[in-house]
Amino acid sequence: MSEAENDRAERVTAEHLMLSLLRAPAVTASLLADSGVLPEDVRDEFAQARRRAGLTQSEVDALSGLGIDLPSIVSRIEATHGPDALAAPKRRRPHLPGSHIPFADEAKNILTNALVQAKENRDRHISDHHFLLAMAAAPGVPAQILAEHGLTYTAVLRHFAKAG
Repeated sequence: MSEAENDRAERVTAEHLMLSLLRAPAVTASLLADSGVLPEDVRDEFAQARRRAGLTQSEVDALSGLGIDLPSIVSRIEATHGPDALAAPKRRRPHLPGSHIPFADEAKNILTNALVQAKENRDRHISDHHFLLAMAAAPGVPAQILAEHGLTYTAVLRHFAKAG
């Protein structure tokens, strides 16, 4: 995964998978670009989620509805413990071209769900649109980013059904 290699990341994450889709020369990249999904927005939204201990904006809004002011809590924690105190430490691995980078659990789930999408569509291989469907189907930051741009699971499924 070139995105993970470029970040010198310890693991391939959902963020890396999503960024790879944006850069791929495929129909999926066009759909994402036409919908206004930009690499810098993806990186920013994942950074914000890491700052919130991985919570999506929808989860923050739900907590707010219960009277929990998460932005205030995060600010107080960061005032005491420093910026990004709730984020998992970002480990950098030595750059070893061609070496295997393991997948984080969230990325493994996307891979598994992409396989499910391919099987449900009776496709004989997994392609980029299966990854996009998998991201749109599962709760989390990728689905939130996609939904903010009108790319819900149903919308993505409809798009690829039309594209045939």
